[in-house]
Amino acid sequence: MPSAAPQGSIETAPRPTAVPAGAGDWAGLRAELDAWAAAGRAATLWWRDDDAVDATPALDRLLDRAARSGVPLGLAVIPAGATPTLAERLAGLASVAVLQHGLSHANHAPPGQKKAELGDHRPISAVLDDLDRGRRRLDTLFGPARRPVVPPWNRIGTDVAAALAGRGVAISVDGPRPGPDTRPFRVNIHADPIAWRGDRGFAGEAAVLGAVIGHLRARRTGAVPDPGEATGLLTHHLVHDAGTEAFLDRFLAETTGHPAVSWPPVADLFAGPAGTAP
Repeated sequence: MPSAAPQGSIETAPRPTAVPAGAGDWAGLRAELDAWAAAGRAATLWWRDDDAVDATPALDRLLDRAARSGVPLGLAVIPAGATPTLAERLAGLASVAVLQHGLSHANHAPPGQKKAELGDHRPISAVLDDLDRGRRRLDTLFGPARRPVVPPWNRIGTDVAAALAGRGVAISVDGPRPGPDTRPFRVNIHADPIAWRGDRGFAGEAAVLGAVIGHLRARRTGAVPDPGEATGLLTHHLVHDAGTEAFLDRFLAETTGHPAVSWPPVADLFAGPAGTAP
């Protein structure tokens, strides 16, 4: 996992959430969801997958998994690499919302600083021009399936985020959001099954379930600023190994089969207090 974000940027990769010893397992997940049910509350979850550019066997597995489970998917597409074949594959999939994953994964941070495509290292006008190019590309390919949401690559500058807020564009970054009225509006991710600092294989059930349970418990007990924020799972279909895919199958089965869990449509999640721009 990345270390703390440099001043003036917002990190986008989930960091572990502390949970009691032994709670990061399937029994711990069921116990937490049972606590939501006992309280008469819905434990909202959402799923974001990053780096889509083309129709591939890995994407087919992702979409098939989402369809079998009935879980909506926010698919973060890299506009510069997006192909008409991807658009054809997604055509008619109402449960898949296309999100704008920056423009091209180009790093514009100076040498020695953490990588960022949408950092405050360039004039705001240049960053917004890139995002406009990406938006037009996605609109051409995907039409109304494209939602006004930008999950940035690695991190986003605070000035850039403020500029997006002025355009009615939401973002999706890391960790509990500061509040329901935070600008720009955001629905974040809180758990990532990929061991990015290791071999990029499966990070392990304890780590991933621990992060999910930790955010759910913090919401239920009021230990986060906005208990209404859905708990987000981030995946990257192009790098999934067998362990990651087995985890996803069981996680989706456990959660869709529990009466306390709700997986709202992605578009509904991003209809913030003031809505987002069309």
